[in-house]
Amino acid sequence: MTKGHGKFHGRTVVISGASRGIGKAIALRLAKDGANIVIAAKTAEPHPKLKGTIYTAAKEIEEAGGHALACIVDVRSEESVRECVRKTVERFGGIDILINNASAISPTATADTDMKRYDLMHNINTRGTFLMTKECLPYLKKGKNPHVLNISPPLEMKAKWFQAHVGYTMAKYGMSMCVLGHAEEFRPDGIAVNALWPLTGIYTAAMEMLAGGEDAKAGCRDPATMADAAYKILSKGPGFTGNFLVDEDFLRAEGETDFEQYACVPGTQLITDFFLPEDSLQRLNQYNEGIAARSKL
Repeated sequence: MTKGHGKFHGRTVVISGASRGIGKAIALRLAKDGANIVIAAKTAEPHPKLKGTIYTAAKEIEEAGGHALACIVDVRSEESVRECVRKTVERFGGIDILINNASAISPTATADTDMKRYDLMHNINTRGTFLMTKECLPYLKKGKNPHVLNISPPLEMKAKWFQAHVGYTMAKYGMSMCVLGHAEEFRPDGIAVNALWPLTGIYTAAMEMLAGGEDAKAGCRDPATMADAAYKILSKGPGFTGNFLVDEDFLRAEGETDFEQYACVPGTQLITDFFLPEDSLQRLNQYNEGIAARSKL
């Protein structure tokens, strides 16, 4: 396939956890422009319940118009991350964009959260994000319109987001705290740092596994909503930094009006994601109320 020649043509993007789900959707969106995509993930062998590996993702990226480098990476390991950065620079000459997407989830109460799972969430979500950013930083400073984008929520410091799963919330908020600090720390270097989070449940292989099948599909959106939002964020200049963005809210501000295109099952009520600000929650509740009212007609 002829390689793309859009605004991300020739720019190098490192995406953690890009073998499937939201990370892969963002990779494919940027690949259409001819971007160089580094798939930094652990999935070298097929998972019994989750489709996709770094190699199948690389094939899809090449077919979409990009250039792919599949790297086996454990974001908890300094050596693993450094080797990924070394291979990236050796192959593509630098790094322009880092997307911290790798994440572990266990939304369980304190008594039900074993410390192995707790450590996994904090080591992947918070520590992994910090480590990936730290190791890519020297190259981002020399990148073309450099960006760091963390797939993490707004910092809504309310008890309701902590009480049911404090361990998980702490780990995800750690990623967002990196945005809060790094946006200011890297401002003099012209590196934009932002967070992006979905308004609704996003239907991925992981969601299917957590929900126990396709039952949750009707209440979810396709990962394309996050990919389109990420594309627009990464298109902005270095002055657009320190923002905590919700996909639909941001896309609306950018002029998008058709959100049914993202629904897995158009015309159905949508699942609300965690960690959302009140105005976002109200908008989604109004949408769901409208769907409910129409279904009674």
